[in-house]
Amino acid sequence: MSETTAASPAPGPTVELYDTTLRDGAQQADLSYTVEDRLRILHKLDQVGFPYVEGGWPGANPRDTEFFKLAAKESLHTSTLTAFGMTRRAGERADGSQALRDLLDAGTEVVCLVGKAWDLHVLEALRTDLPEGVAMVRDSVEFLRAQGRRVFFDAEHFFDGYRSDASFAMAVLDAAEQAGAERLVLCDTNGGMLPFDVGAVVRDVKARASVPLGIHVHNDAGCAVGNSLVAVDAGVHQVQGTINGYGERTGNADLIPLTADLVLKMGATDTLPDGAVEHLTELARFVAEIANVAPDSRQPYAGRYAFTHKAGLHTSGVARVSRAYEHVPPESVGNRRGVVASDYGGGATIRMKAAELGLGLDEAAIPAVVEQIKERESRGYAFDVAEASLELLMRRAAGWSQPFFEIDSYRVHVEERVGDDEPPLAEATVKVRTNGSRHIESAEGQGPVGALDTALRKALANDYPALDQMELEDFRVRVLSGTHGTGAVVRVLIDLSNGEREWTTVGVSENIIEASWEALVDGYTYGLLHPRSPEA
Repeated sequence: MSETTAASPAPGPTVELYDTTLRDGAQQADLSYTVEDRLRILHKLDQVGFPYVEGGWPGANPRDTEFFKLAAKESLHTSTLTAFGMTRRAGERADGSQALRDLLDAGTEVVCLVGKAWDLHVLEALRTDLPEGVAMVRDSVEFLRAQGRRVFFDAEHFFDGYRSDASFAMAVLDAAEQAGAERLVLCDTNGGMLPFDVGAVVRDVKARASVPLGIHVHNDAGCAVGNSLVAVDAGVHQVQGTINGYGERTGNADLIPLTADLVLKMGATDTLPDGAVEHLTELARFVAEIANVAPDSRQPYAGRYAFTHKAGLHTSGVARVSRAYEHVPPESVGNRRGVVASDYGGGATIRMKAAELGLGLDEAAIPAVVEQIKERESRGYAFDVAEASLELLMRRAAGWSQPFFEIDSYRVHVEERVGDDEPPLAEATVKVRTNGSRHIESAEGQGPVGALDTALRKALANDYPALDQMELEDFRVRVLSGTHGTGAVVRVLIDLSNGEREWTTVGVSENIIEASWEALVDGYTYGLLHPRSPEA
């Protein structure tokens, strides 16, 4: 097998990352961080090496205020914690602004101040005139600078404002710069800009500004990462975004692929400390776990399937030269290569999958495995999402016979008494042989699958106490064909876990009980084959 590594990009721009996962990311509809969650994410970002981490909006809610009180006691090694807030209100003095006082009370060295850059917002939302809109920005920055704070200025709705009234939008930036702002961050707050528009505006502003520019974009048009990269190419220095693209509506620029693109594609090697980009996959999954949001399995670079190959042409190609079908080595971002066996694959797929699973699959068995997979998937099996069933199929094709138990028979019936308010009751009986002994066990359940599951566990429990560590976590049914009414073929997927690993098995039949039983038996077979380690 030969391997050729892609050449490293030429040295690229110097880019400063600014993470707002804890503030802008927290505005996602289905996401809520506790104060402890925020502290854990803060330390993880510091560990990876993000230069600036925005902790929230002090004074906006008790949780943000509490976070800054606790964060002030934390030791950070690479990250600078920043506080976010708004300018003074129209008609008030900066030294009388509660919003600005809250920023000072947060105690951070750097504050990120947001101000309106779209004439529509100043005239219609703030109900004041444009000169006052400019003065609100200038006075607020001057006040914070006089109090010894470093100030980054977020020009809210800048791109819409520039399109509506470029002279006002630029006057806002000029006021912030003259008052002492260190960064002028151009915001696509509505997320509707396209890359060529962003590039043109950034180049215009770059020609006039004397301090470094930044970019902060949302993903409503699906262009957040692309817009950020174009802005860097046009000359911005600071890039703002969130881990996993969390944020309001459709989210913010995702710092995981964005950072990987900057380092691996654009040569911005100083963006993170040496070796930090290799922790991007770990970081993406860590934040998803803390946020209690299912990781995006197809997230660029860090997703579970980001480097997973299914088509036979792809898997055979990647087996010879990985970069033939991978734009970067998966390990460069801390991910790994995977293959899924399906009716799209061939012998190369099975060889790679066997190697991945650590199976010593004989070369003579490979054609039989390929044919079995294709035949079963034509009937509705889906081994790309049920790899535990795939491993068992491959083992059996190689002559393996599971040594744990043998099923003699099973039956289940559901009883519902007419006029009874109680829910229907299912009862199952299984007859199983283990280690030369025959076991007959019955169990009741609210459904037939639950009853079968309990009866099988009872029959196996004495010989295999490891089943106590296994839990049935999910049960999914999909109707594959509706042409035969209630006789349609169904696919059942069952997810199990032993607290150390998770696995999925599949069963297919016109009989939903038979399909469920097949997946259930495979699930416990796989769990006994791969028991939890003693120290887990």
